[in-house]
Amino acid sequence: MEQYFTENPTTEKEIFKFDWNVGKEVFHFYSSNSVFSKKGVDFGSMLLMETILKENEDFAGSILDLGCGYGPLGIIAAKTLKNSFITMCDINQRALELSRINAKENEVDDRIKIIASSAFENIKDKYDIIMTNPPIRAGKDVVFSFYEGAYQHLNNGGKLYVVIQKKQGAPSTKAKLESLFGNCETANKKSGYFIFKAIK
Repeated sequence: MEQYFTENPTTEKEIFKFDWNVGKEVFHFYSSNSVFSKKGVDFGSMLLMETILKENEDFAGSILDLGCGYGPLGIIAAKTLKNSFITMCDINQRALELSRINAKENEVDDRIKIIASSAFENIKDKYDIIMTNPPIRAGKDVVFSFYEGAYQHLNNGGKLYVVIQKKQGAPSTKAKLESLFGNCETANKKSGYFIFKAIK
């Protein structure tokens, strides 16, 4: 069975469409099989986005959506944080194709750059915020490489936001972030999900 972090999915494409309400905005998304959370935005991503928007209402700067899937987080950030510029990256080519469609569908394609990249492999810039719902099923080494790369690709004072469930390794993620950044706070938690924030 193909995982959502497969580079070139070969399963027959089945398209799903759904809406997500954020504040007064209604966002429209296309999704498909062989991408993460194909039938709707998952609870962890919702909590991550809610936390970032609440803490950064007047944000102006650059954001990286690391492991973007079909693009809900980056697209909502682009639409809501009007003075932001978003880069979205993923290894999954089907997810990237959907991200391009969804950015256009939600009229933010002019403020989003989409890059094919396995973690930070093709990421050259530095960012003010990096947000990620890491690919837990890819294993701890891959997940920790996301955190290590994030530290290298944040501007000084930049923030990394991570969502992870307690049962999927929240304590080890917190310890890893503390060792990398020298700090890590729980920005939000609900229903077994933790939002960790580390500042460079």
